[in-house]
Amino acid sequence: MLMIMYNHAIRPTRLAAMLHFTLRQLQVFEKVAIHLNYSRAAKELYLSQPAVSMQIKQLEGHIGLPLFEQMGKKIFLTEAGRELFHYARNISQQLIEIEAVFDDMKGLGQGKFTLSVVNTANYFTPQLLAKFCQRHPNINVILQVANRDAVLKQLADNSTDLAIMGQPPDGLDLNAESFLDNPLVVIADPGHPLSTLKDIKFSQLAHETFMSREKGSGTRSAMERVFDLHHIQPHISMEMETNEAIKQAVRAGMGLGILSLHSIELELETGRLAILDVENFPLLRHWFVAYRRNKRLSSAALAFKEFLLTEGAQ
Repeated sequence: MLMIMYNHAIRPTRLAAMLHFTLRQLQVFEKVAIHLNYSRAAKELYLSQPAVSMQIKQLEGHIGLPLFEQMGKKIFLTEAGRELFHYARNISQQLIEIEAVFDDMKGLGQGKFTLSVVNTANYFTPQLLAKFCQRHPNINVILQVANRDAVLKQLADNSTDLAIMGQPPDGLDLNAESFLDNPLVVIADPGHPLSTLKDIKFSQLAHETFMSREKGSGTRSAMERVFDLHHIQPHISMEMETNEAIKQAVRAGMGLGILSLHSIELELETGRLAILDVENFPLLRHWFVAYRRNKRLSSAALAFKEFLLTEGAQ
């Protein structure tokens, strides 16, 4: 009995010693864990690399376990590091929510939120943000641009407040509301033989070469679905991670592409690309604003969501 009482007595002291680290150390650890790179974390935090290394060493000293292990030139999270990363992300999000609560109390004159957008949506998102920020100049927006899979992961990790993307897959714990049409078109170099034809049958694309976005991209998924619908296997000669790369390749006569109309407006105006008149095209899809179903959105994030729903199409 005496031993049990003694252990209970010392447990808070041991816990206090172990948890005697700062929020700043947690913040530094979180950035290193995200990038798995001290230099990138230091650059993002506006610190020197030795300062970042020192914070991590101090944190490991408080916890009593290594958080990273080095293999060759790369670092990886240890088991303890993975556990701490989980809690660090939650603590970071809770601090953001605390700040949002106080911003709400002060009114919509100030505040901030994080917005993630898929690559293609970045062609029109800056225009929307510019108009929104003109109305709310004291709201700070953190913009993250990535492919569809990465944006879905950011939503799942709760590392973003809102996301602009195509319709999210079923089965995810997300709310998603459409606010803008997203027509997909078949593009070609203006000198391509098909560029002068009307009412092109989809079967005529069976022998064409295509430039395509990478797997995981919403545009790639839509492309695969329409080819499957016509029981045709597309001949994809190159996969590219950006729409700009596809446009350049198509302009060079390397093949055709399927892209959002929003991403080629400048090329159409200057005559550098042509839209093919293919049956069942444009493929009409929609842009959605998505967020976690159980997430408490700040007044700033809610204001931007409502802005998209009411004025996005304009």
